[in-house]
Amino acid sequence: MSTATTARRPLYKQLYFWVLAAIALGIVFGLVFPHEAAGSKWLADLFVNLIKVVTAPVIFLTVVVGIASLGNLARAGGLALRTIGYFIVMTIIALAIGLIVVNVLQPGHGLNLHIDPKAADKTIKDAGAAGEGVTEFILSLVPTSFVGAFTGGQLIQVLVVAILVAIALSTLGERGKPILRAFESLSALMFAVIKAVMYVAPIGAFGGIAYTVGAFGSKILGSLVFLMAAFYLTCVVFIVVVLGLVARWVGFNLFKFLRYISDELLIVLGTSSSETVLPRLMTKLEAAGASRSVVGLTIPTGYSFNLDGTCIYLTMGALFIAQATGHDIGLATQIGLLLFMLLSSKGAAGVTGAGLVTLAASLQAFGTVIPVVGIALIVGIDRFMSEARAITNVIGNGVGSLVVARWQGELDRDRLKQVLDNPSTVDAERDAAELVGKP
Repeated sequence: MSTATTARRPLYKQLYFWVLAAIALGIVFGLVFPHEAAGSKWLADLFVNLIKVVTAPVIFLTVVVGIASLGNLARAGGLALRTIGYFIVMTIIALAIGLIVVNVLQPGHGLNLHIDPKAADKTIKDAGAAGEGVTEFILSLVPTSFVGAFTGGQLIQVLVVAILVAIALSTLGERGKPILRAFESLSALMFAVIKAVMYVAPIGAFGGIAYTVGAFGSKILGSLVFLMAAFYLTCVVFIVVVLGLVARWVGFNLFKFLRYISDELLIVLGTSSSETVLPRLMTKLEAAGASRSVVGLTIPTGYSFNLDGTCIYLTMGALFIAQATGHDIGLATQIGLLLFMLLSSKGAAGVTGAGLVTLAASLQAFGTVIPVVGIALIVGIDRFMSEARAITNVIGNGVGSLVVARWQGELDRDRLKQVLDNPSTVDAERDAAELVGKP
């Protein structure tokens, strides 16, 4: 490969540079002009909405193409079982770590707070908790119509429809190949749209950070800082220790992987939403050597079934509320809470505020031992915790995809090593491909 091909792109052409600059400007703006900054959330919402426009079609097309390309439903079933099995194990580990840390540090111990139920009603209502049980959760997996899966805002419904279409397409044999090629072309089109949308990422990051600092900057001081610090520490431990050991077992260095997806992590930091980088993460994992069929199933599925950061947040948030309100929760109840959240966490989407919604719903199920109104205690810092939550989710799903790819024998480990050692290789190859496509 020539020197020109491998040359590093100038700093000002790197997305992470502009995102990082936007985050720094947003923080300064939030500190200097807090009132004006509190009204800049619409910039982050604009970027998130632009991503949502293409997310559902991308998931649908990628899953259909990925599964149908396998050409063997038995092989696709094996991939699905490995994926779900891995996700369940990691969810249990994340939930358990959250329980252990909050029991050891006890950030809410001694507060003995009393919350007016009427004053907290609006908070719970705003959180959107419906208190769904197992039956409601299962029913929510299936949309009421084909189009409804794309307009209802539930990514897991898109995934269900995509799997059904992929299975049907696989049974058509030769007759299905023209349809598959059409889907592949549409998929390429949607990723081109995503590339255009990502130019707005710095604006979204600026608005998200400015709003956070401007609206909540003065409210993080006090006893809740301990909970927030404990949560961040727990996420770091989970990433470095648990995911680090998993990455080492797969055969790659976690910190090199984090460097490779640094653009995506900065975007998540600015927008507090892991959904904003879903399409880009899929593209990068494919470029790093994971097969399209594996990435196409594991990443969309992981955004509903492998939310490690959200799981840590759920157990720590629930036990903090119990401690702060003077409720002693026994080991048996904590285990029951863990098992319930093993299910409830699967319904959380990768968007800002989803963790608070799921926590509120989980507390309603344990309302006799943990007061549901306690959700009002952590609303003020939820926005700050959502950054660590979303970043942990993204890293967990990226590592998980590479794990499943290795299990399937569909991970080019030489390619992975090359890309992680020199991430600019991917940018150089993309630039070369664009030059080839020009007249």
